[in-house]
Amino acid sequence: MSDTTSKLILVDDHPLLRKGVRQLVELEDDMEVVGEASNGADAIVLAQAIEADLVLLDLTMKGMDGIETLQGMRDVGINCRIVVFTVSDDTSDVVAALKAGADGYLLKDMEPERLADRIREACSGKMVLSEDLTEVLAKAFRDSSSKDKGGGYNSLTRREKEILKMIAEGLSNKMIGRQLNIVEATVKVHVKHLLKKLGLRSRVEAAVWAVENRVK
Repeated sequence: MSDTTSKLILVDDHPLLRKGVRQLVELEDDMEVVGEASNGADAIVLAQAIEADLVLLDLTMKGMDGIETLQGMRDVGINCRIVVFTVSDDTSDVVAALKAGADGYLLKDMEPERLADRIREACSGKMVLSEDLTEVLAKAFRDSSSKDKGGGYNSLTRREKEILKMIAEGLSNKMIGRQLNIVEATVKVHVKHLLKKLGLRSRVEAAVWAVENRVK
């Protein structure tokens, strides 16, 4: 194992699913599974105990569901990438997951090779969404928003507009900081401010909004 190997935690209440994903990951040279959990409570404890790059999280589990687990992880300060992996393509589930702090949303019916690619992209700091969900999300955010976001965009500083464009390109705070030669903590402050000005709740929502509004 090298320093560039991405460490994954699998959270799903179906052992066969976890086994299948583990076998898929084990075929890759740059990824490994370092832990598994079958429920939300155990997953939060595990993610605190093991330093992982990404948590692949099921949405519909008995007891604590995926959204509650995701919120619980963020509440205790787990800041690794968290990607929801589920059978549900329901718009409300997608929006709820992203607003709770997910870094992506993938459907379980995707091809194994494609899943490996998307996991790799997520570990590198990019947001990942199953292709057919992007348009659904854009419409959901557009329909649910009654705020004047055009005015909000005009109130952004030049730096905030730069960062919004980079968020839309799928860059993480760390990657944005490197490109702009500023520390990650400063990027976080800018992101917080631009989300507030635009009336948005998450960076994924900001990315979809930026694409929808053709931010250049």
